[in-house]
This record gives sequence, structure tokens and C-alpha cells, in this order.
Amino acid sequence: MDCTFASDNTSGVHPKVMEALNKANVGAAEPYGDDPWTAEAEGCFKALFGDDVDVFLVPLGTGANVLGFNRMIRSWHSVLCSDMAHTHTSESGAVEAVVGCKMTPIPSVHGKISAGALSAYLTDMGSPHHSQPGLVALTQSTEVATVYTPEEIRAIVDVAHANGLYVHMDGARIANATVALCCDVRSFTKDLGVDMMSFGGTKNGMMMAESVVVFNKDFVRDFVTLRKQNLQLASKMRFLAAQYIAYFKDGLWLENARHANNMARLLADLISGMPHVELAHPVESNGVFVNMKPEHIAALQRQYMFHEVEPSAHTVRWMLSFNTSEEQVRAFAKAIGALV
Repeated sequence: MDCTFASDNTSGVHPKVMEALNKANVGAAEPYGDDPWTAEAEGCFKALFGDDVDVFLVPLGTGANVLGFNRMIRSWHSVLCSDMAHTHTSESGAVEAVVGCKMTPIPSVHGKISAGALSAYLTDMGSPHHSQPGLVALTQSTEVATVYTPEEIRAIVDVAHANGLYVHMDGARIANATVALCCDVRSFTKDLGVDMMSFGGTKNGMMMAESVVVFNKDFVRDFVTLRKQNLQLASKMRFLAAQYIAYFKDGLWLENARHANNMARLLADLISGMPHVELAHPVESNGVFVNMKPEHIAALQRQYMFHEVEPSAHTVRWMLSFNTSEEQVRAFAKAIGALV
């Protein structure tokens, strides 16, 4: 299949990342991160966030999130998150199974929660009869391709910290959010008081590499041991690190994300005004969510692979990637127009 709009996970590996993997596949190297590639990759993260951050490379996105949660809270805590949060809806109960905590979904607007909505869930603090809110979990960009503004993040962090909660950011698509906001990634994460984040790369041109970036020094102690216990310590770490080195070199991570975002915007523009095709959410990063007639969805799925994510509203999701071409987008839009 040459073209699919089902997920940015369906895309392959960027040639520069693959080249870096091949170059790292020479000779022997110390395992478990005691190699020069890992040191260089950690240096790349420090260049982004400052020398005082701690970075832990891991192979899996769900693993990165669960590992972070497991270090930040205990089993009697609850995690306050969007009702669309990937950690709540799409990780097979991994957080609950490993951490033992409770996930408390908050009704969202276009995938985002607000500081005001968060405050309403902080009424039982100190009660021995209820799970105690311990963590606010944000996704940036969100599950519906919207993006939290720095002002929204600051307001949420302020409410969380004022009530003794920590803030975690799931950055599986952090590059897309960074490009969308046209600002430095540090400015809407570390500088706003986010305590820890997952920094993804797999959805944006890497093969299989994620990372946990720890801003709050209280969580650094014992993290290396917890990473091993939580099944996220890769023995041949150089192959995770080599990907990040190539990913950050010459701004490749932003270049990839910018292209994906631009292709999403192009698709949204091309379908604008088509009958029976209505945007379900603002197009702010690399996804387009649309409400369509069910018969049109079925007919289009015979030509292209994509998912219906809200069957009751007949909402479909079209994801664009670093290697989605303009020609593919225009052909897809033409196929939609021919149906409706």
C-alpha cells in the first residue's frame, strides 16, 4: 500500500534516520546506554531544554507514559486527563495495571481540558474515601490534532501546582505541536512548569524510539532502576540514540513535522465547501477529523485506508505524515469530491 491516511504510524523511516542506524551498526559498543551515541543524544536534548534536564531513552510510547506516571504518583492517586487522552482510552489499561492508580477523565473541548474544568475535580482533596488527584496528564498535540497554547498550559500548570498535583505531557507528536506554535519547545514545556514529558519520534520519521524527559529533579532518583523494572531499558541503546541524533540534526524533526502539518492544512483547504463534509475539530497539526455520511465513508474506505473514530457522529480521522506527498493529498481530495 503506497498511500494511507489511517495513521502517521503507517509511514516508514526517514532515510536520514535509517542511514544513522546503519552507521551505528558497526563494531561493538557498551550496552544499556554506556555508549557514545547515547551520550550524544542526551546532549541533543540538553541543547533543547538546558543542561539541567535528565533524559531516559525508551523503545515504546506507552512504556514512556507508564514509566513516567509510575515515577510521579502512587497507587492511591488519580490522574486527571482529557476524556480523549490516549493514556485513558488507547493503552489497554496499562497505567492502571502497572501504577495501580485511577484515571479520571475530564470532558474536553476539541480534545483539550481547561484550568477551569480541572478545578472542578479537586473538591475531595484529603478525603480518605476517594482517590487523591496526584497528576494532570496533557497530550500535545492532542488526540484530535489540536494544540494547547502556552497560555492554556500555564493556566493548567498553575492550578495543578497550587493544589499539589504534578503535570505530565504526552508528547508523542510534540514536533507537530512545536511547529504549529511557532515557538521553542522548551518555552511551552519546561519553562511553564511541566514536570515530565514523553518526547516522541516514532510518528515523525523514526523507527522505534521514544524518550522520557524529566524536568522536576524530585523524580530523577531511582529512575534508571524503575526503567528496567518497567521493561523499558533497551540493551542495544545505541540504536535508539542514533535515531535521535539524526532526528535533531539540522532540524529534521521540525522539517518532518512542518511538512505533515502543511499536508493536513492542504487537505482541509481542498475539502472546504464540499457538501456533507464537515470538520469535526480545528486543523492545528497533522490530523484532519471530518464528519461524513456513512455511505460516503464506506465508499471511500474501499479506495483508501483510514479509521472511523466516532461511529455515532460518523467522524473519520485522516492523518498526514512526513512522507505524505502533495500529489497524494490532492488525489485523495479528488476522490472525496467525486463521492459527495
